[in-house]
Amino acid sequence: MMLERKSAGAVVFTEIDGERYYLLLLYGAGHWDLPKGGIERGESELDTVRREVREETGIEDLVIIDGFRKVINYFYKSGSALVRKTVVFYLAKTPQTEVRLSHEHNAYAWLKMEDAMVTLTYKTAKEVLFEANQFIFPLERSGYYEGAPLRRTRV
Repeated sequence: MMLERKSAGAVVFTEIDGERYYLLLLYGAGHWDLPKGGIERGESELDTVRREVREETGIEDLVIIDGFRKVINYFYKSGSALVRKTVVFYLAKTPQTEVRLSHEHNAYAWLKMEDAMVTLTYKTAKEVLFEANQFIFPLERSGYYEGAPLRRTRV
């Protein structure tokens, strides 16, 4: 039997003294990953991103960066069923660096790109982070990054 599950999450970053730091969470199962969670009935992907980031980290102030949306798929076993998991990631900036962890997580870290790539457990998470980081560079160079493509959203 095959089950389908869908989640949404975000590559959350902040900037401190001109340096970019990405937020990673240590999940109870022992892996480092990006904030994400299941899409609830009636929620849009972005509603889920806002809710999950708030619930998992306490971060309320997110700026969703237009144009980045990365979908990953993987399979895992749940009892005797095979589960096809789809996770949609967005890119979000926050000025809020204080984190209040949920009961689902054991630790968090704000890490520079190189350290985040080494720390993330799964290859798919590393690919999402890499693509998000690459997405930011042309925006910075064009000056577009600090202007129009940003949507301020309160969670």
